Amino acid sequence: MSIIGWLVLGLAAGFIGCKVMNKGEECPVMDIALGISGAIMGGFLFSHFFGVASLAGFNFCSMFVAVVGAVAVLALYHLAPRRPST
Repeated sequence: MSIIGWLVLGLAAGFIGCKVMNKGEECPVMDIALGISGAIMGGFLFSHFFGVASLAGFNFCSMFVAVVGAVAVLALYHLAPRRPST
């Protein structure tokens, strides 16, 4: 799948990942953007390192990989320590 395809799929996966990580609260734009990047990275990692050939189009496997990547990146972002505001 092309980068444009992963961006579109990542938009949906970012929204789903945001809902999973934020327990139903509103999704800020930053979470959705991180979800898109997680979906792209998840698609790249699964297709190149695990040899998953079924990531060629918009299907259940592609959506699953995108959501897993989005949730992983969002989890890392939300677990990172924050600087105290001054």
